[in-house]
Amino acid sequence: MATKDKNIWILLIFILSGLVIGGLLGELASKVDWLWWLSFGQQFGLETPLVLDLSVLKITFALLFKINISSIIGMVLAIFIYRKV
Repeated sequence: MATKDKNIWILLIFILSGLVIGGLLGELASKVDWLWWLSFGQQFGLETPLVLDLSVLKITFALLFKINISSIIGMVLAIFIYRKV
């Protein structure tokens, strides 16, 4: 069972790295005229952070997801590479 849990963690690492690398490539592709479509996407989450002020401690919560076509392609490639390895 430990092997199966380890595989799930490796899969999550592959997927997250595919999303991050794909997102970075999408941002770089937005500057190229004929690759603009790779940067097309949506963002969702908390745009204005939630602030919890307890006068002794101040905590700020914020979460924003930016997903574009390139990050989706990166995620699919990461899953494909994971299945081959």
